[in-house]
Amino acid sequence: MNREKIIIRTSIIGILANVLLVAGKATVGILANSIAIITDAINNLTDALSSLITIIGTKLAGKKPDKKHPFGHGRVEYLTSIVISFIILFAGVMAIYESIMSIVKQEKLSHDYISIIIVSVAILVKIAVGLYFRHVGKKVNSGALKASGIDALFDSILSLSTLVSVLISIFTGVNIEGYLGIAIGLFIIKTGIGILREGLSAVIGERTEKELSDQIKAFVCSFPEVKGAYDLILNNYGPNKSIGSIHIEVRDDMTAKEIHPLTRDIAVKAYIKFGIILTVGIYARNESDQDVITIRSLVVETIKKYPFIRQLHGFYVDEATRTVSFDLMFDFKDEKKEEEVEEIKQILKEAHPEFDYFIVIDTDFTD
Repeated sequence: MNREKIIIRTSIIGILANVLLVAGKATVGILANSIAIITDAINNLTDALSSLITIIGTKLAGKKPDKKHPFGHGRVEYLTSIVISFIILFAGVMAIYESIMSIVKQEKLSHDYISIIIVSVAILVKIAVGLYFRHVGKKVNSGALKASGIDALFDSILSLSTLVSVLISIFTGVNIEGYLGIAIGLFIIKTGIGILREGLSAVIGERTEKELSDQIKAFVCSFPEVKGAYDLILNNYGPNKSIGSIHIEVRDDMTAKEIHPLTRDIAVKAYIKFGIILTVGIYARNESDQDVITIRSLVVETIKKYPFIRQLHGFYVDEATRTVSFDLMFDFKDEKKEEEVEEIKQILKEAHPEFDYFIVIDTDFTD
């Protein structure tokens, strides 16, 4: 079963479970005059709506690329998570409002043991749904499913709190459900804000996970001709849909006939292994000349004085034009990159005035 069908099937199961919970909790809440249980029922209704939106978003994200959207529609899934977050936030605000109204009106409760049993069953169902959603969400890398799973587990904890308040009401006559409803509302809002942040972060563009970037670089470096892998950039166009580029370092005496099949082989096998469309660029490495070794050693020693420089790569000495070029990767915290580059150029120029120096400031896109 493909990813889209798994997400849709899981969401349908969630809709059915939540509809049953809504019916049971709403009936008990109305009969018992319990604002906390009614609030919980409303929250389950929003969960069902969230699953429906997940289905719609998954279908839209699965549309094939077209002329207007050549990279596909995968990012719709991130927008789906954002929409779900607003639904959850609305439910949280309404829960707090209704709870405050119940405190002001000082409504009395009329619980019975049937309501206790129904709420208890609802807690178990919510735990099962939450764990199932979270498991499937991680398996297929669906942010919407993972968010719904976390939300469902929060619901089970909050429903347990509701059950405790019901028991307190039965045995002591003390009504704390209005205050509990406010607590439930705050928890719902907190969850909604978390999901909203994740969705917006994905749309803006996140840093590639270190584990994945390490795997890709290790894979590329496994080719005997590759002396190093740098400048990995991955652009995400939806879950499991990435296009990127990487630079490899090879001997400077390799010919185009040798480089062409190498880069093609890397790109094809990277797609098979990681599902990533990877463009491969080239850095030439020349280490046979003593001048090259001397200058490189000086560069390495010089940049050690700058704590925000994370990496040196792409080093090349062109004897014909008497130029030295290389890239320096700086930490995002460094606010004096340009000044430091000029300082490094000055140090190198004083030591080897016969060369001109070209330094590229690289962005720390991946680890």
